[in-house]
Amino acid sequence: MQIIKDKQRIDNAWQFIADDEALTAGDITVSLARWQQDKATLSAHPGKVGLRLKSTDTVADIAEDLAIIKLIELDFADFADGRSFSQAWLLRGRYNYQDEIRAIGHYLPEQVFYLSRVGVNAYASDKSTDLDLVLNNLNDFTVKYQTSII
Repeated sequence: MQIIKDKQRIDNAWQFIADDEALTAGDITVSLARWQQDKATLSAHPGKVGLRLKSTDTVADIAEDLAIIKLIELDFADFADGRSFSQAWLLRGRYNYQDEIRAIGHYLPEQVFYLSRVGVNAYASDKSTDLDLVLNNLNDFTVKYQTSII
């Protein structure tokens, strides 16, 4: 599966591991609940480890762990729920997170320009046709009235 990262179409090298699944080799993402439960095991994982945050998760809960977390997936359960925008801003602005922040789930391609302004730099979609829309929408506006977090 391909994603958009830093305005480029690339292959996704990460695999999400559900809470009830066994860990696999390679670069993985897990839920916040699994991270909190298995932090010692996951910290020793031979690949990179990332987290998948729901909009109801609190970014402050992972602030001390951000140095070892190489990907944050913000899971949009509903395109109208703006809490993931706030999570991205907090990660970049308050906690100075420098690694990948990826939008997944039910965001709209029309939202990606605004997501990029709060720090999201990668986008995954179930539909490959949406990736072309994402790339186009990242360049929607040439004049910006507010500063960006990045």
